[in-house]
Amino acid sequence: MTKRAFISFDYDHDVTLKEFLVGQAKLPDSPFEIHDWSIKVASADWEERARKRIRASDVVPVICGLHTDTAVGVSKELQIARDEGIPYFLLKGYKNGVAKKPRAADSTDKVYKWTWDNLKLLIGGAR
Repeated sequence: MTKRAFISFDYDHDVTLKEFLVGQAKLPDSPFEIHDWSIKVASADWEERARKRIRASDVVPVICGLHTDTAVGVSKELQIARDEGIPYFLLKGYKNGVAKKPRAADSTDKVYKWTWDNLKLLIGGAR
């Protein structure tokens, strides 16, 4: 069964990583699909719009880049996923450098290596 994913990422620094994940969703053996639900412009109702989109998803991959710890929106999206009971996982965005967890992440949340095989397992619930 194909799962619907909401990607949480630092829009100011990691939009290219989001595009890579969108590209992987288009592969023939992909176990997930992504609708580009990124909220590009902050507005008074962005949290409610994000909540509706996260609620309509099966899983939330959170891309962790070099500045994710300062991305307020990523932390809010992770908290929304947690509040709504939508599973999430943290994905290391870059091979080199430290993958910073969002501030809302639990200290026990593991940051997983981003490989195609790993991604398929994570989407399927192996965490």
